[in-house]
Amino acid sequence: MKRSVSLLLTLFFIQYLSFASHLVCVSDISMLNTDTVISHPNISITGVGDIMLGTSYPSTKYLPPHDNPFLLLEQVADTLSSSDITFGNLEGSFLNSGDPAKKCKDTTICYLFRMPEKYISALTASGIDLLSLANNHFGDFGPPARIRTRKILDSVNIEYGGLLEHPWSVFEKDSVLYGFCAFAPNAGTVDINDISAAGKIVKMLSDTCDIVIVSFHGGAEGADFQNVPKAVEMFHGESRGDIYQFAHAMIDNGADVVFGHGPHVTRAIEVYNNRFISYSLGNFCTYGRFNLAGPNGIAPIIKIMVDRSGRFLSGRIIPVFQSWSGGVNIDPGGRVITRIKELMATDFPDAAIIISDNGEISYK
Repeated sequence: MKRSVSLLLTLFFIQYLSFASHLVCVSDISMLNTDTVISHPNISITGVGDIMLGTSYPSTKYLPPHDNPFLLLEQVADTLSSSDITFGNLEGSFLNSGDPAKKCKDTTICYLFRMPEKYISALTASGIDLLSLANNHFGDFGPPARIRTRKILDSVNIEYGGLLEHPWSVFEKDSVLYGFCAFAPNAGTVDINDISAAGKIVKMLSDTCDIVIVSFHGGAEGADFQNVPKAVEMFHGESRGDIYQFAHAMIDNGADVVFGHGPHVTRAIEVYNNRFISYSLGNFCTYGRFNLAGPNGIAPIIKIMVDRSGRFLSGRIIPVFQSWSGGVNIDPGGRVITRIKELMATDFPDAAIIISDNGEISYK
């Protein structure tokens, strides 16, 4: 992995130097019009958790009604597309057919996700800009699915990161240069447990970009693991990282926003050094094969405002839930708002931010 990342870093800097050679340098200060004030509007960034729009494996019965993924997102599509940048975790790959790379004897308890390729249109129609591919299900169908999914995302201009062969993305939108990278403890992904190496990637992006967004897939899974333990978490014998240490280290190295996922439940949020962290965004749109009972079925859409330096200004939690029939629904009861407030009181009692009853996030 170190050799792969080193090679990619070299290639990136070659591209960067080529780009820099085209910049116009102003050596004479008198050429600048100091009376001109350039307005830099604030930036809205939305984060959601796990996205799995239905799987054709092991049966098409696990696809949404009428083979229509738009039904799953229709209530929240406008909300997602209204931000400058919208992020999610793609829990699986796009592939029409093919055998799984992971073998299992009993497909009723073995979960492998393969979304029809045409389902990408549901994400583009909902304004998704950015996806993490660093998780334990992206590799379910091996190299063919990894290659095909990347080609599909490239074709619709959705940026992504987190794979050894594609650790990060750098892209421009509305005159803002963004850097994105993602990490997980799983094979074929950039390692969340190697905090030093992860920090070097973030530092490199921070030196180049206006805003750096980091994603991680980490922490133990399920309703018993809603709290942030501030320690290494083990699950099924696998180290799922110390996500508290990881998130803080990424911000120390220049990250502006950190979005976590992996536990399949929502966890607390925090602002550290004026930068926003969500420790788990939960199950956002996961049709067919996910446990959605209790806390697994509620999740936030988190929309934050940052300035051009990445400093957190304010935010809002839009509460959603998934019903047994599938699809993301706005939750009039605001259950996930209440739950995040409870988790913050336990995990981060001295937090710099507060959440109102209607989900507004502000500094104390």
